[in-house]
Amino acid sequence: MSILLMLIPISLVLLGLAVAAFIWAVKRGQFDDLDTPALDILEDNDRPAPRHPAVAPPADDVAGAPSGGRPE
Repeated sequence: MSILLMLIPISLVLLGLAVAAFIWAVKRGQFDDLDTPALDILEDNDRPAPRHPAVAPPADDVAGAPSGGRPE
C-alpha cells in the first residue's frame, strides 16, 4: 500500500511532462501540415538529388599513402 504513495506522484509528474511535450510540439508547428508528407512519397522524382557544393569528391588514395596511390 505504501508503494502507491510513491507511484501516484511519479505518474503525475510523467503526465505533466507528456502534456508539456505535447504543448511544446504544437507551439513549434509539428502538427501544422499532416497531408503533405503523406503525398510526397507519391511524387515521381527520377532525377538524382543535386550535390551540395561543399561536399568534396571522394579521394582516390588511402590516407597516408603516397600520391601515386600505391604504398611503398
